[in-house]
Amino acid sequence: MSKQTLGFQAETKQLLQLMIHSLYSNKEIFLRELVSNASDACDKLKFESLNNDALYEGDGSLHIDVSFDKDARTVTIADNGIGMTRDEVIANIGTIARSGTKEFFGKLSGDAQKDANLIGQFGVGFYSAFIVADRVTLTTRRAGETSATRWESEGAGEFSIEDVEKTGRGTEIVLHLKEGEDEFLDDWRLKSIIKKYSDHITLPIRMKKGNSYGENGEVIVSDELETVNKANALWTRSKNDISEDEYKQFYKHVSHDWEEPLAWSHARVEGRQEYTELLYIPKRAPFDLYERERRHGVKLFVKRVFILEDAEKLLPQYLRFIRGVIDSNDLPLNVSREILQHSKDIEQIKAGCVKKVLGLLEDIAENRQDDYASFWKEFGKVVKEGVGEDHANKERIAGLCRFATTATDSEAQTVSLKDYLGRMKEGQDKIYYVTADSFGAAKNSPHLEIFRKKGIEVLLLSDRVDEWFVSSLSEFEGKELASVAKGGLDLGALEDEAEKKEQEAKADAFKELVEKVQATLGERVKEVRITHRLTDSPACLVADEHAMSGNMERLLKSIGQNVGGSKPILEINPDHVLVGKLKAEAAGERFEDWAHILFDQALLAEGGTLEDPAGFVKRLNGLMLAMSH
Repeated sequence: MSKQTLGFQAETKQLLQLMIHSLYSNKEIFLRELVSNASDACDKLKFESLNNDALYEGDGSLHIDVSFDKDARTVTIADNGIGMTRDEVIANIGTIARSGTKEFFGKLSGDAQKDANLIGQFGVGFYSAFIVADRVTLTTRRAGETSATRWESEGAGEFSIEDVEKTGRGTEIVLHLKEGEDEFLDDWRLKSIIKKYSDHITLPIRMKKGNSYGENGEVIVSDELETVNKANALWTRSKNDISEDEYKQFYKHVSHDWEEPLAWSHARVEGRQEYTELLYIPKRAPFDLYERERRHGVKLFVKRVFILEDAEKLLPQYLRFIRGVIDSNDLPLNVSREILQHSKDIEQIKAGCVKKVLGLLEDIAENRQDDYASFWKEFGKVVKEGVGEDHANKERIAGLCRFATTATDSEAQTVSLKDYLGRMKEGQDKIYYVTADSFGAAKNSPHLEIFRKKGIEVLLLSDRVDEWFVSSLSEFEGKELASVAKGGLDLGALEDEAEKKEQEAKADAFKELVEKVQATLGERVKEVRITHRLTDSPACLVADEHAMSGNMERLLKSIGQNVGGSKPILEINPDHVLVGKLKAEAAGERFEDWAHILFDQALLAEGGTLEDPAGFVKRLNGLMLAMSH
């Protein structure tokens, strides 16, 4: 096929410009990224060759070669890995094949330093080449194919692509350096970058030995290649032999993250199952954390042979942010995704890794509270999913969760359930919570009024996942979780006998009013009753004890679920002046309008939507006009 010139996606052009300017002070990372990609290409060849040994084309020695040419002012990174077809080049190089792109660009601030961190979260990859190069030429041939492809671009707005000849499979990337980047045309400089960032890569990264000098001072040019890195699997080494910096650089290799990890766990497990795990907790959430087609970050190796990338069966969904590797000695080398789905061995590895991660999180929560607060802000909503997903570890996961509460009225989720239990009132036997679609709605819910008056702490739950959280966790350490907006309010020992008798007397005094309001509202309510949970508001809506909460109904409707809808209970406050006025004017001609407005206000107060907004406005205007005469 003849040479074609194509345009980058708009997002790709924007990312290129941002990277060139935002990451300029850290420009040496281009070599780390390109070497990491070359390593991945070799790993993929190993995996595909398990079922097709011919892909090796008679050469099973995998390696990555780095070289430079001072005269041409180029740096070259070449591998003999899987390579790419023409279509794969267009798909992988000409576009950003990543979910979360739109959100990524929405978060950019224009501040180079802040944006550098965001770019790191998104993943730098191939495009880092343009930090130091004003032209990049990529030549690649996929293993098993006969034709090769050349891709070239100056990173401005378009790229060219053509079919060429290439001896040997794999990919060669030539960087034509910008003016002022001659520091990378130096043997020592390139080797030091490789040792700094890529020492852990399991393949040999080779460079020419460099010139030497004879007895008479003459320069002896050598074309012999030497391995620059250690070229052994970092996770197979003893923890005592691995420096903290090596752990951090390996994380950047497996995650393509710009920042260092928050924490990691490295362990060799022996017994019925033998495997090594090296698992990392990132500092920042990736942009595709909530995407349905998100990547899972754990790579599976068997006897140090790469098998699967993003092996979703190795960790549960609620730990999908974990990055790292798991290397098993017991799984067959031809393991497939289908085998993973039905393997008891995998289930045991998964259970062991979950315990390691939860233990690591518990240690951070106890001993590095500021770090845990940062972690929770990034990943808390995902961790909450685990209460419903992982029954075996439900109590441990609940203990890791953090919440906003009425004790602080701050939106920051910093209170654990153990903190809550430690502050419970004498005689309190329940953990109280309120759910809403926003923190403001939860904080200002009328259902909290009696709890504030009595100084009883309530969890303020406003994440979308919270409804599923509380439906999955009925109790914690023997204390029942109770919604302040469901069922009849029974504060038990927190109320004295005098208060209970006063409530009964008010219920008798307002019996006729309650019956008339219920008759007026008809099918809109299941029941009308006197409340003692309100101190400032005239009315509130309450769900039946075993019914779906109003917030849950709204959430399900927002995703297209037909929930039918259960009728709410209207509770009215006998001490409120509006309810007293309603009682005094029970025979008045405006009674029906008052009753409907009372219901509609209660519905709005909990974040509901009016079925007849025009009717509400008409009634309200009528009452305002009547009061003005």
